[in-house]
Parts: sequence; C-alpha cells; structure tokens
Amino acid sequence: MSSVSLLDPRIALLAVLAIVALLYVGLVVRATLRGTREGEAATPSVGGFATGFVTNFFDTLGIGSFATTTAIFRSKFTPEQRRKGALAFGFAAVAGAVTAVIFAPRERLPLVLSVIGVVALSLYFALFQSRPVSDERIPGTLNFGHTLPTVVQAFIFTTIVPVDPRTLILLIVAAVLGAWVGAGVVARWPRRRIQMGMGIALFIAAALLAMTLANRNPTGGTLLELTGTKLALAFAGNVLLGALMTLGIGLYAPCMIMIYLLGMDPKAAFPIMMGSCAFLMPVASARFVRERSFDLRASLGLLLGGIPAVLIAALIVKSLPLTVVRWLVLVVVVYTATGLVRAARREAGAPTPSPAGAAPGTAVP
Repeated sequence: MSSVSLLDPRIALLAVLAIVALLYVGLVVRATLRGTREGEAATPSVGGFATGFVTNFFDTLGIGSFATTTAIFRSKFTPEQRRKGALAFGFAAVAGAVTAVIFAPRERLPLVLSVIGVVALSLYFALFQSRPVSDERIPGTLNFGHTLPTVVQAFIFTTIVPVDPRTLILLIVAAVLGAWVGAGVVARWPRRRIQMGMGIALFIAAALLAMTLANRNPTGGTLLELTGTKLALAFAGNVLLGALMTLGIGLYAPCMIMIYLLGMDPKAAFPIMMGSCAFLMPVASARFVRERSFDLRASLGLLLGGIPAVLIAALIVKSLPLTVVRWLVLVVVVYTATGLVRAARREAGAPTPSPAGAAPGTAVP
C-alpha cells in the first residue's frame, strides 16, 4: 500500500475500524467466557440465529434492525398462535413466489425465489421459535449483538465519497461520545424507565419511517462540508443520536434527515451514518457488558445470524422493492411501542414488594 493511500482519510478510517473490530471480537470472547463460567446459556437457538439473520438482512437493505429486533424480542405466542402463524407464513411464501414468477426478471427469478424462501423461513423461526428477552436487557442486547454485522456493513458500503474529512471524523466522534454517555446511563436505569424510554424511541422511529413512506423527508442540498454553526449543530445532533441509539432507536434515518436539513448532499449521509454506527456500537456495547445489562445467548444469535445476512443482502441481493415490508414494519413498531409504554405504566402502578419476612406496614427502603 502506497504512502498516499495510507494518508487517505477514508483508508485510515477503515484501518482504525478494522482494529476496533478485532478488539470487539476480543470483548465478545471475554464476555462469552465469563457468562458461561457463571452458568449463563451461550449457544444461540435456531430462533435466535434466525432473528439475527432476518433483522440484519433488512437492515442492510435500508429497513433498520433495532425496532424489528425489539418487536421480535417482545413477541409471545401460544401454541395455537404458532400453528396459525405457520399457516400464514406458508401462504405468504407461496403468494410471494407466485408474484415473483409473474413480475421478476427471468434471469433473477431463481435468486428472488431463494431469497423469499430463506427470509420467510427465518422470519417464522425468529417470531415463533425464539425466546423473549426481558425489557431491561433489550437495549444492551441490541447493541452487543448487532455490532459486528454493522461493522461488516460499514466495510462493504463505505466507498470513496468526497466528504470533508474533518466533518466526517467529527460527526463520528460525536456519535461515539453520545453512545458512551448514553449506554452508561441506560445500563443503570430501572426496568420501568427502560420500557418507557424504548417505547418513546420506537414511536420516534415509527414517525421517521412514516415520513419516508409519505415522501416527506427533506431532499438535501449540495454541501460536502460543514463549517461554523452548521458543524456545531451537526456535532450536537450526532451526540444526541448516539445516546438515543443505546435506547433502541436506530441512527440511520434520523442522521440522514439531519444531514439533509443542514443542506448536505444526500450521498454524504452514507459514510457519516455508517461510520457513526460502526464506531459507536462497540463503545456502547462495552458499557453494557461492563454493567452486565444484556442477554448473552440472544446477543450471540444476532451476531452469528447477522453477518451472513449482511453478506447475502449486500453482495448478492443488493436491492429489493420493500414498500410493503416498510408498512408492515411501521405497524409492528407502533404496536411494540404501545406495548412497552403500557407495560411501563403497569409497573408504575404496581405496589412495591416487601422483603421476605417484613411485617405488614413495615417501611421498605
């Protein structure tokens, strides 16, 4: 590699990201060994692996992974609902295959049919064969489990875009700072506050998704560099978005809208938002691991299922018509957000349990 390429800010950034990824793998190994020593299950279930696959597959294509994963983690079905779900997914897969045969280009038909089959099967196992994750552990599990798939996305999709290096690096630093502070706070929050925070975050995500579906997002400008007040606003905004990401609201959509509102070229959003996520998630995850505020088994399922999904979506599939999927995700996100807020309200109204052996009326510290 020539000295010129080594000095290229983009190459240097990817080199640092590679180092961060290696350090993060070490963190995953240490957390897994510690968890297994303490008796925590570490082997992902089929449903956990499928959750990582299907959420990261659609994340790579632009749907997002945090809101969908939260919905899956909170799903609880009876045996009868699982039976009906199997029939519904079978019908949907057949309908999708028939639609593909009618409308898909002949040269892509085998690929499209294969994708429909794999995604439908993965979604079924994710919804009906994975175990729920407790609400207070969902933020840490999302960040810990989705980190390496996101890093893979950054390596694949980050191309040479003429964004001012100072703007790019400062916004990445801002997101990392926000994630470090936010994860340290969220990891110590009680269950009710996390439920309410995730519920509000999901409502925000639903609003952003609705704006996208209604074509109400700003269109952006032509700037490739931010200076002065605009740079300060972008820095503060990315600090906030990095902190919010620790609660489960994805950074991609709000970061893109912020970049557009500041008058930047739409293509400039991609290296900024991908770089931000790829660097901030290892930092946030380290805080959640330190506080032991994550589900090890579910996290490893997201990680191991997510990496092949990213590779398939980015290198083989590349693009799909996703409007119907986005509407379904919007409905699911609103439903999940409502459930979280209602759960938080129920916990707020629940009486505080007395310690074992305490007499009635005894004050509880």
